[in-house]
Amino acid sequence: MDQSALIPHLFRTEFGRITSVLARRFGMAHIEVAEDIAGETFLAAMETWPYRGIPDNPTAWLYTVAANKAKNYLARDSNFQRKISPDLQRGETAATEHEIDLSAGNIKDSQLRMLFAICHPAIPQEAQIGMALRVLCGLGIDEIAHALLSNKETINKRLHRAKERLRSEGMSQDLPPAPEIGERLDTVLTTLYLLFNEGYYSETSDDMIREDLCREAIRLTALLTENEQTDLPAVSALLALMCFHASRFAARLDHDGDVVLYADQDERLWDQELIASGVKYMNEAARGEHLTRYHIEAGIAYWHTIKEDTTEKWENILQLYNILLQIQYSPVAALNRTYALAKARSKEEAIAEAEKLQLTTNPYYYTLLGELYIGIDKVKAKVYLEKALILAVTRSDRKVITQKLDALN
Repeated sequence: MDQSALIPHLFRTEFGRITSVLARRFGMAHIEVAEDIAGETFLAAMETWPYRGIPDNPTAWLYTVAANKAKNYLARDSNFQRKISPDLQRGETAATEHEIDLSAGNIKDSQLRMLFAICHPAIPQEAQIGMALRVLCGLGIDEIAHALLSNKETINKRLHRAKERLRSEGMSQDLPPAPEIGERLDTVLTTLYLLFNEGYYSETSDDMIREDLCREAIRLTALLTENEQTDLPAVSALLALMCFHASRFAARLDHDGDVVLYADQDERLWDQELIASGVKYMNEAARGEHLTRYHIEAGIAYWHTIKEDTTEKWENILQLYNILLQIQYSPVAALNRTYALAKARSKEEAIAEAEKLQLTTNPYYYTLLGELYIGIDKVKAKVYLEKALILAVTRSDRKVITQKLDALN
């Protein structure tokens, strides 16, 4: 990986790890100090590596610089020392006042604790998710705004208020008691789900798929399965869903970086190990009786790992969408259901259901209608595809729609 790609990649994977460890060390009230030091660490990399070359172990270099910056900050800032000295001098920290532990075990533990600290009930859920996406996952404000269907100004205000609440409430980075873990888990899983989705189909980057975001979402979700208190069925269901989707990464883009539609994907490129992992986690998700959206979406994703185009397959997918819409309705799920309906039953039935949705600002709504009308009404198919082209956000989407229009001429 060349330097221009390496630093952004490392920022995505390491910013949250460094911030989590430093915030745990300083206390959640000083999370902005932790963020600043993490940010300064990457700035040092940007200023140093172009002239001295990429270190043999870039991650270790970052950890060393971050630890040194944190120690220097503690040593020189008397005001900061005075504010946090009671915390620094409690228990085992008294003997190693400036020690910064960036070992793999402490990073994992700190990030798990950070997930639940951010998802405190005193912080509004929208701000919890924004904080986690920013602090743990290193997403930019634009990316967070897209993931939460909001705007930059609103996101900045939410993050500022959330940090103020962290300070005023004196929140810790300790795992909550067992009864509270279940209450906070919904927000934790929503955050990880949004992170994976932003990577799986990005409208805020030139890259249609951002595997670094998806891999980070998988890693953080896997952390939950490694802790007895958080290893719950919904977590396994979400992890299964991620594994099934990630298994098709190599087949989803062509050599030009454009999307390859599901029907055209080469299943020989699918990652069978990830599919097997998904099956494993899906079986583990079957514990208990509580059915979540992640269970249903994992089931839908599982059927998509079977390439054979059968009525049975699409009927199963259709029924799963029916259940999903009862558990948690969303326009996107309703739209996807109409595609499954077309495959399982008929295009005519699917068109009738799709037109009821009236998702007139969604390019995929018009793309689907255009696709459904192909072979039924060529004029309507072209009208809908032309509307989709106007609304399409990414270059890859516009290319797919243009190819469909060209095929109609």
